[in-house]
Amino acid sequence: MVQRPETKQVGIWIRVSTEDQARGESPEHHERRARAYAESKDWRVREVYHLEAVSGKSVMGHPETKKMLCHLESGHITGLIFSKLARLARNTRELLDFADIFRDSGADLISLQEAIDTTSPAGRLFYTMIAAMAQWEREEISERVAASVPIRAKLGKPLGGVAPLGYQWKDRKLIPDPAEAPVRRLIYELFLEHRRKKAVARILNERGYRTRKGAKFTDTTVARLLRDPSAKGKRRANYTKSKGDGRGWRLKPEEEWIFVDIEPIISEDLWNQCAALLDEDRLRAQRRGPRPTHLFSGVVFCHCGRKMYVSNDSKDLKYVCRDCRNRISKKDLETIFHEQLKDFFFSPEEIASYLDQADETIRKKQEELKALDAEFKSVESEMETLYRLYQKDGITPKGFRRKYDPLEERQSQIEAEIPKLQGEVDFLKIQYLSKDTILSEAKDLATRWPQLDASEKQQIIENVVQKVLIGKSDIEFDLAYLPSPSEIAGKRQRPNRDSSPQPA
Repeated sequence: MVQRPETKQVGIWIRVSTEDQARGESPEHHERRARAYAESKDWRVREVYHLEAVSGKSVMGHPETKKMLCHLESGHITGLIFSKLARLARNTRELLDFADIFRDSGADLISLQEAIDTTSPAGRLFYTMIAAMAQWEREEISERVAASVPIRAKLGKPLGGVAPLGYQWKDRKLIPDPAEAPVRRLIYELFLEHRRKKAVARILNERGYRTRKGAKFTDTTVARLLRDPSAKGKRRANYTKSKGDGRGWRLKPEEEWIFVDIEPIISEDLWNQCAALLDEDRLRAQRRGPRPTHLFSGVVFCHCGRKMYVSNDSKDLKYVCRDCRNRISKKDLETIFHEQLKDFFFSPEEIASYLDQADETIRKKQEELKALDAEFKSVESEMETLYRLYQKDGITPKGFRRKYDPLEERQSQIEAEIPKLQGEVDFLKIQYLSKDTILSEAKDLATRWPQLDASEKQQIIENVVQKVLIGKSDIEFDLAYLPSPSEIAGKRQRPNRDSSPQPA
């Protein structure tokens, strides 16, 4: 049974422009609306960040922003509620930065107007879209910078960058470093002699050599230096491209590489011999073949409580409990899971009924909100009329107060009720959107499952399956991110075709 999570701690972000306030959208209105939404989700509001009348062009340097990010980093809050994305930041770059920070912190963004709540499956699509936008922007910048590299290289202009081991920059030219060049040369000589990267690293470390940063040499460092053609007098440029998000680099096609002649440290023949040995090592590693992928590794448990691991003793791979020898075929488990996917959605009639009911509930709430807004304007008009009459001495101060006070009280009540009702509408929209998305995705997933490759199946299982319990005669799936059991059977049992304990 899944334990109820602790109450989520959230902050409220209030940034209301002068134009918004002129339209009657006060900071208090936005705060009450956000609090109403938090209350609907049983969240606890820990902080309110006020940035009234602050320009949305740049908010990162604002003290309230720094305070909010500090609370986020410390775990004081794990979510931020705001009225709409434009109120968080109008600067696209800052909006992308906020999304990156919250995603990396495992925290959530909740935009009421756009119905984005990243605590829900549908809302998490927002992070995916934002990440794609950020990646696109980074690639655009990267491509513009990269496009200038071959042009500068062909014109003979210096390309800059950190000098590789064995070299130094002098008068904007790359020349051998008297202290490091002998070490770089020694790396090739040792590798040609011992033919092992780890052996070369060990010998270098034993002789007291260290990298430029003072660290010990490793086989990875040795391999990178051996592959670098700068030692034979050819400096590469425009040969790598960032994968983005700090995920490293990948090589570009060789026809895009640019080579600049520099003074060599070793002969081209020595470099080629070492490169050939490295190629042989790579081919041997490829012949060993990839490790088998087991889709449910880490989530399959025996009824005795122990994790089950895949046994490679036979052609028909099985998840086996090492204690009681309970087991199930890897192939059978995937088949049963595929059957389970088919039960993750309603019949067409039930889906239509469910969505109609959702639309009707939201429609009624919106009608209430519209009526309340109309009443607010009516009361406001009456108050204005009464005030003009008072100014023209058309009513005594006592009579004015007797009629004006009830109107003022009613106006305050409506002002308090409108954001609360808006919060309910926001909650319903996001709630039903999430469930609608789950239903659609689950149905589509069951259809496409046989055509998915292993990596795609692995990703889905990691996101959906919390635990698979292999009983003596049945299998129970504990699933995440699904509607309540009354709507979709979150846990169903299937007979275990290979569950009886067997001898090892």
